Amino acid sequence: MRQFQSLEEYLSLGLRNRWHPVLSSWEIEANPVGITRLGENLVLWRDEAGEVHALEDRCPHRGARLSLGWNLGNKVACWYHGVEVDKKGTVVDVPAVNDCPMKGQTCVRSYPVQESNGAVFVWFGLEDGQTPTPLELPEQLASDEWSSFLCMADWKVNYQYAVDNVMDPMHGAFLHATSHSMSEGDKQSDMEFRKTKDGFVFEKTGQKGVNFDWVEYGDTGSPWLRLSIPYKKDFGPGGVFWIVGFATPIDEHHTRVFFWRCREVQGWQRDTWRFMYRTYLEKLHWDVLEQDRIILENMAPQAQAHEFLYQHDVGLARLRRIFQKEGKKQFNQLQALKEPKEEKVNA
Repeated sequence: MRQFQSLEEYLSLGLRNRWHPVLSSWEIEANPVGITRLGENLVLWRDEAGEVHALEDRCPHRGARLSLGWNLGNKVACWYHGVEVDKKGTVVDVPAVNDCPMKGQTCVRSYPVQESNGAVFVWFGLEDGQTPTPLELPEQLASDEWSSFLCMADWKVNYQYAVDNVMDPMHGAFLHATSHSMSEGDKQSDMEFRKTKDGFVFEKTGQKGVNFDWVEYGDTGSPWLRLSIPYKKDFGPGGVFWIVGFATPIDEHHTRVFFWRCREVQGWQRDTWRFMYRTYLEKLHWDVLEQDRIILENMAPQAQAHEFLYQHDVGLARLRRIFQKEGKKQFNQLQALKEPKEEKVNA
């Protein structure tokens, strides 16, 4: 992991000791895939059983990208000189040299991986080899009673702006005023904050089920945002339309957002809704996401440093404090881990 000089630099790349979605399942097929997430370079691939593995994307020999090499099942081979590294980050073969001392050494970092709901989640720990906490997802993604579609997009903006955007219910009545699901309701409302077991809810006090009227933040081993918006009956059978979202940092200036669109439907109603969503509604929801992207990618430089927040911004201000508190704790832990190494070198 890179060295961080300040808490702000650390927070700009997201919280560790968390599961973060990094790719959709369909993006990992036969060949190794190289990505950057939380500022770290990873290579992911599937073995013969279809299980996904993740390593630091660096050959321990000369530093070439393992993602440019070959998938050998439970290991990958570097394209540069053929060095083979297994799923635990251990060098298992150096074809060019007999009895190479690098063989048998664990030289690159491995990352725990889980697949769920069509996405690949990776555990980013503060230290290599940490046992990850269980990945617990919201009900809409954890229960077979629900059906969902995953939508992803890469935005040229720091993840903190993407999170702030979802934690702001009032923007729905303005930015998304022409949306099929957010065209109604008041453009003025009082807001209130309510704690939950895993986070908090920020909501309008006098309007429910009309527009984007509330949002919930939760942290259950992975930080997520959840909301519901009105859904007319002629848009298909089922209950309220829900969205569960994640914002995964790519680097300081780019974010991959994951949004699951969910309905609690079973049987023939599930099939009917899925057909109608794919056929009629998906493009409308992409239009809404595009509005968010345009606003966020064109924010003024250092926008957060020049804000004038008011009552509608209590939710995002509270979430920033949560991130600051946890980020400071993790940053201090990293500094403490670094100090013994520096003392040993000086000695």
